[in-house]
Amino acid sequence: MGLPALEFSDCCLDSPHFRETLKSHEAELDKTNKFIKELIKDGKSLISALKNLSSAKRKFADSLNEFKFQCIGDAETDDEMCIAKSLQEFATVLRNLEDERIRMIENASDVLITPLEKFRKEQIGAAKEAKKKYDKETEKYCGILEKHLNLSSKKKESQLQEADSQVDLVRQHFYEVSLEYVFKVQEVQERKMFEFVEPLLAFLQGLFTFYHHGYELAKDFSDFKMQLTISIQNTRNRFEGTRSEVESLMKKMKENPLEHKTISPYTMEGYLYVQEKRHFGTSWVKHYCTYQRDSKQITMVPFDQKSGGKGGEDESVTLKSCTRRKTDSIEKRFCFDVEAVDRPGVITMQALSEEDRRLWMEAMDGREPVYNSNKDSQSEGTAQLDSIGFSIIRKCIHAVETRGINEQGLYRIVGVNSRVQKLLSVLMDPKTASETETDICAEWEIKTITSALKTYLRMLPGPLMMYQFQRSFIKAAKLENQESRVSEIHSLVHRLPEKNRQMLQLLMNHLANVANNHKQNLMTVANLGVVFGPTLLRPQEETVAAIMDIKFQNIVIEILIENHDKIFNTVPDMPLTNAQLHLSRKKSSDSKPPSCSERPLTLFHAMQSTEKQEQRNSIINSSLESVVSSNANSILNSSSSLQPNMNSSDPDLDVLKPTRPNSLTPFRKAKALYACKAEHDSELSFSAGTVFDSVHPSQEPGWLEGTLNGKTGLIPENYVEFL
Repeated sequence: MGLPALEFSDCCLDSPHFRETLKSHEAELDKTNKFIKELIKDGKSLISALKNLSSAKRKFADSLNEFKFQCIGDAETDDEMCIAKSLQEFATVLRNLEDERIRMIENASDVLITPLEKFRKEQIGAAKEAKKKYDKETEKYCGILEKHLNLSSKKKESQLQEADSQVDLVRQHFYEVSLEYVFKVQEVQERKMFEFVEPLLAFLQGLFTFYHHGYELAKDFSDFKMQLTISIQNTRNRFEGTRSEVESLMKKMKENPLEHKTISPYTMEGYLYVQEKRHFGTSWVKHYCTYQRDSKQITMVPFDQKSGGKGGEDESVTLKSCTRRKTDSIEKRFCFDVEAVDRPGVITMQALSEEDRRLWMEAMDGREPVYNSNKDSQSEGTAQLDSIGFSIIRKCIHAVETRGINEQGLYRIVGVNSRVQKLLSVLMDPKTASETETDICAEWEIKTITSALKTYLRMLPGPLMMYQFQRSFIKAAKLENQESRVSEIHSLVHRLPEKNRQMLQLLMNHLANVANNHKQNLMTVANLGVVFGPTLLRPQEETVAAIMDIKFQNIVIEILIENHDKIFNTVPDMPLTNAQLHLSRKKSSDSKPPSCSERPLTLFHAMQSTEKQEQRNSIINSSLESVVSSNANSILNSSSSLQPNMNSSDPDLDVLKPTRPNSLTPFRKAKALYACKAEHDSELSFSAGTVFDSVHPSQEPGWLEGTLNGKTGLIPENYVEFL
């Protein structure tokens, strides 16, 4: 298991979990620093002490073999695994060379020692300086905050306002220092994957040249060397992409942290001072508190930010009521009283500011007024997967393949934005789009056309491969072997809506043609994955963890390009019939219940009479001969649960669509086919066989609105059977 990602949004909360995660990153940096220092020492000994050459090389090889890389995230790419095992490969080579005992090359110091010392000094040293600054600001902020909170409310209003302003400035500076430190820590963790291995690779290459036995050994090593070089370059390219994304996210967090807070499972969380009665009086103890509105559970964790340790045992109580504390009833500011069901007496708490108290009161349904500052800032593009959209993409592809397939840096080199927008406005004009002419005028540069294609895909209301399948595609890319990855991605592609799948097939066929000409245009499959991964498979929420998964998005696109013929032209091996689906669900339920985000392919099941069913089947069979391909026929014949609908408004997009009840007619009764655990407050949890009171259409695609025991929420539409 790798190191957990450090989220910028956690810098503001500065929670115990954030501090523990930060400690693990700091420990890894210290471990790397010590290892590099020892490695430099061993390297110098290897160069200078020819008499001890054999023992020095053995120790050096052992050091390499013992070190293990730790990546950020829960899985590694093939390139990262290649880099991670490179040290063990180097150690094996050094052990083989130990028998030869030949002199070290004269320039070993330049290719090995100097880069490692530079990395240790410039990168790890900078991280240490950032840590000192962060620790200093932490102590300063906590000290000023405690002094500020101890101010008497009876002081003059001007003095209190001045103190509030001072605390806000210190808090903002501490937050910025925290963001910069987290950014630097993660940057060093990523840099070491290539800046640390490259000097070792150069050192080994030098050994092959000067060693008497090096020629034969170099031939054995050449395949891995090539693979490692490509992996390092790929890792470097991904680092450059993710670094700019992370830096951009950090800047956004600095400008407006409230708009980029991580979605939390708690209604409210943060630090509060809790009044505790002691035998010598009362004291105020700092706690990290969380509150869940559904269960009304308040959890209080005594924690000292300066020492980074707990000050006692956690305590959980059930909220009964919350009341704002009047200023004239207590010397402390920002206070409120909490009564618990399972604890006698009143718990007096002090928030960090008036705004903080308002948020806690709002979360606990106290007597403070409720403000709803959440706004839906999501804006949808004007692009759609309709006949105009397909026409635009086809025209762009035709222009690229006929005029610019061999242009270097195809799709990587971007066009001038004003020209791109002008071309899109021309292509999206209904009058122009309706024309049968497939050629784009030669006055438009190829880089403008390729940028217009990518921009149009980004303008869609959602990514082409859909938000709801994004995590599933990433999981597929993290599977251990290539065959499993291809198989899982094959199945996921056929779960996409038909228009999405058709557009994706059109695009992948084109990108395969581009990759086939990589010797001229320099755009390999890996390069195309870097370009199109974030566009086709972008996440719904922008976080550091999501940015770290960009490399797996690229791998998904690489698999789609390399296996486009199989994925789009063959039916995946997956259960489609009702009996098969029930059997697979029954087997999987013994080990792990299915998640709502990993829904099966089964769609609506409409109960019909035998005559109506036979009539529908006869209509389907007669229509399939002229509309549907042989692959679609095989799907239909293997699954009686998929009922085609041949009404299509676009002749270019005639596809099989599942029969479903009229979206304007509410369903009276429905039964759950599978169990589902709610992942959000707006969803319902239910077990297999549950009969809902009523089920109605929902505005959310792929979801229905159901009522169960008086509670209404969203349910996956393919988890129910209508009665």
